[in-house]
Parts: sequence; structure tokens; C-alpha cells
Amino acid sequence: MTIDGKVVVVTGGGAGIGKALCERFHRDGAIAVVVVDRDGVRAKEVAAAIGGTAIAMTGDVTIQADVTRIVEETESRVGPIGLFCSNAGVLFTDPDWDDASSDSVENWMRGWGLHVMAHVFAAKVLIPRFKARGGGHFLQTISAAGLLSAIGGGVYSTTKHAAIGFAEHLAITHREDKIGVSILCPQAVDTDMIRGADKAAALKDGVLSPAAVADAVATGLREDRFLILPHPDVLGYFQKKAADYDRWIAGMVRLRAATRPST
Repeated sequence: MTIDGKVVVVTGGGAGIGKALCERFHRDGAIAVVVVDRDGVRAKEVAAAIGGTAIAMTGDVTIQADVTRIVEETESRVGPIGLFCSNAGVLFTDPDWDDASSDSVENWMRGWGLHVMAHVFAAKVLIPRFKARGGGHFLQTISAAGLLSAIGGGVYSTTKHAAIGFAEHLAITHREDKIGVSILCPQAVDTDMIRGADKAAALKDGVLSPAAVADAVATGLREDRFLILPHPDVLGYFQKKAADYDRWIAGMVRLRAATRPST
């Protein structure tokens, strides 16, 4: 797909990858970029810096009514959405390194809401609209953790796997409706989410700038790719996992031991 002439919505657009996506889509000719963030001040700052027809909206994408409002307000103000980017996310780490279930129920539910239900809510309101006008595109920021795993992050890894499951279902069900789906699966990116965290396993293949990730997205969308991998090594890891699951698990156990946090 091409961005030129499209109305684009980016959730989690106030910082990090979301901000970089907003900036890139504006440069690529979007007729409007809607910067959505739970932090309304940050959304307004990004929209003001972009200028032009960029607009800011405040909303919590874990709330279905907020997602519906964002879509309806966007289409009433600037026209039909061509690309909806579900980018908002959160990183929780296991409070007890030696207990995979140790994170709080509240964090499990928050992760599920942001990484899975936010995508579902966007699809619920946009699928009928996309079908009625002959197409549209979903970009879902997931993570390499959804293809592989996140050592020390039970909530993150589990919900990101589920997000890929829904994205696959969406792509399979609606390709004939000319509804495109792309998933963005980077490893470490220089954002607030990764700064200050001990993520040795994720950091070993390098930390990309948000702008570099946005460049990879632009290429992936242009080539109509389902899977967008800013870190090329992820594909090899994913292939090795599929080729010998037991060997891959054993390797991850060794990696976990090598990256145990110091006490």
C-alpha cells in the first residue's frame, strides 16, 4: 500500500515508535495524520511539531468506546481512514524472576487490553467501513517477542503471541475484502519502554532508533508485507524455532541463565 493521499491513525503516537511513524507518514504524503495517545499533552506536541493536517486525540485503546470515538471523529473531521496503526503497548517484567506467573492480575489484564483487545476493538469498528469502501489496512505493532519469547516477561510474551494470532486470523479472513494486515515485530528499540531495563537478550542484536523502525515500516507497507522485521536476525531465530522446537526451548533456557539479573 502507499501512504500518499491516505488518512492515517497512530495509537501510542505521543512518543517512541508511534511518534516516528507519525512523522514518517506525514513525509510520505498522508493527507492527515491522527496522533492518538492516552497522554493528551504528548499527542498535541507531536501533532504540533508535524504541522499541516496532523491532529491530536486523547484516548485509552483498552476501552472499546474510546476506539470507536477515535475512528468516528477522525472520519467526520478529515475523511475515511486508509491505515489504522495499533501501536500502543506496555512492557511488564516478572517481579519474581523464578516464577513465570508472578506478575499481578492487574498487569495481566492491562497487557491483554493493550496488546490484544485494542486490535480487536479497531477491527470491530473498521472492518465494516473498510468492506463498504473496498479496502483499508491495519498495521499492528507487536514485537519479536510474539514470534519468539521475552525472557523474564510473561505478560509481554503471552499477549504478543496472542496479538499475532489475531492478526493472522484478520489477514486470512479479510484478504478477499481487500483489507490488508501488517505486523511490526522489532527487537530492542530506543524508546522509553526499553531505557533503564535490563534486557540483555533483546539488546544483543542491536538497538534501533524509532526512525529506523519507521523506515522499515514504510518499506514493508509499500511491499504489502504481512511480517515486517526491522531486525533481520529475527527471521533466522523464528525459522530455527519452527525447525526444532525442543532444541529452541533448550537454547532459550541457556540464554535465560546467561541473562539472569544480578542481585
